[in-house]
Amino acid sequence: MNTVPTTMRGAYLPGNSSVVFRDVALPAPGHGEVLIRTKSSTICGSDIRAIYREHLGKGPEGYQNKVAGHEPAGQIVACGPGLRRFKTGDRVIVYHISGCGVCNDCRRGYMISCTSEEHRKAYGWQRDGGMAPYILAEEKDLVLLPDSLSYTDGAQVACGFGTVYEGLEKIGISGNDAVLVTGLGPVGLATCMLVRAMGAEKIIGIDVLPERLQIARDLKLADDVFPAGPENVAQVRKLTGGHGVERAVECSANDKARLTAIQATRKWGKIVFIGEGGTCAFNPSPDIIHDQKTIYGSWVTSTWKMEELVERIVRWKIHPEQLVTHRFPLEKADEAYALMASGKCGKVAVCFDEELR
Repeated sequence: MNTVPTTMRGAYLPGNSSVVFRDVALPAPGHGEVLIRTKSSTICGSDIRAIYREHLGKGPEGYQNKVAGHEPAGQIVACGPGLRRFKTGDRVIVYHISGCGVCNDCRRGYMISCTSEEHRKAYGWQRDGGMAPYILAEEKDLVLLPDSLSYTDGAQVACGFGTVYEGLEKIGISGNDAVLVTGLGPVGLATCMLVRAMGAEKIIGIDVLPERLQIARDLKLADDVFPAGPENVAQVRKLTGGHGVERAVECSANDKARLTAIQATRKWGKIVFIGEGGTCAFNPSPDIIHDQKTIYGSWVTSTWKMEELVERIVRWKIHPEQLVTHRFPLEKADEAYALMASGKCGKVAVCFDEELR
C-alpha cells in the first residue's frame, strides 16, 4: 500500500451533459474486497442516456452521485481479508453490478437482476465506478483477464460485449446464418465482431449516422451497410434471395429499426432486442405469428457467461479494443463523454498508464 496515494480524483455526472471532478479519499478494501488500479474504463450508451444527459433512474435504480463508469478493467493492488480466489497483481474485469449474492438471480450469476433493493448496487451508478485511478470492488464481481487481452479489451467485455454475447446465445449464431444488425453504435459494432467470430455467413448493418457506417466498413465488420430508411427491409431481402435474414439483432432502440429487424427476418427466424428504451409497434399476425418468428429480450449477462466469453475471445483471436476510436486521460473525461454523446465515434475509453496511447 506504500505506493498507493491517500486521495484521488474522480469524475461525476451531474445530469446536465457535463462532467464534474472531485477529490475523494482512497477507499481501503474490507472483507472480501479488493482495491483495483484502474487501467481502462469505457463509456456505455446507457451512461449517456440515463445519467449524462439527465438522471432518468429513480430510487435504488437511480444514479446516486457516485464516481461514474461501469465498464472498468484494471489490476488488483490491495486485498482485504477473506479472499478465496483473486490476489494482488491479478488483472481483472469488473462485472458492473454487485448483487446480494444469495437471491435466485444472483445464484444464477445474473446479478444484473438481483432482487435486493438494499444490496444491489451498480458500479458507476449506486457505488463508485471506474472513472477514477482506483476502484473498490467485491471479489465475487471479478472476472480474470488473461494476459493475451488488453485492459481495454477487458473493459469492453465488462458490459457491451457481455451484453451482446448473452443476446447472441439466446438466438444462436452459426455459419448457416445471415445476420442483420440494426444500430451500429458500440453495441452494434460489437455484435458484428462477435457474429463474425461465431461463423455468421453474411452480416448486414444499418445505422442513421454515416460515421458509424464508415467504421463498420473500415473494420470490415459487415458485408453490407445501409443508411437507415424506409427501403431497408427491401434492401435486406434483396441480399438474401428475397427471404430475409435468419437472425436479427436490434441495438438501436429506435421504433422504426425494431420494425425493420422484425420484417427483414425470414420465416422461422429469431430476433433479439438489446437496445434499451424507446417503443415498438408491429402487426402481430403478418409480422410474427404467421411467419413463426420469435422475439427475445436480453439484458446484460451473467458472471459465468462473461467468463465463458473471455475464454472464447482468446480462442477466436479477436480484440474488442479495435472498436475504440478515441482514448482520453481522466482529466479530459468531459471531452470523452461529449464525444460519446455525439454518436460520431466508435467506443470511447478513459485510460490510465499503459492503456493511454
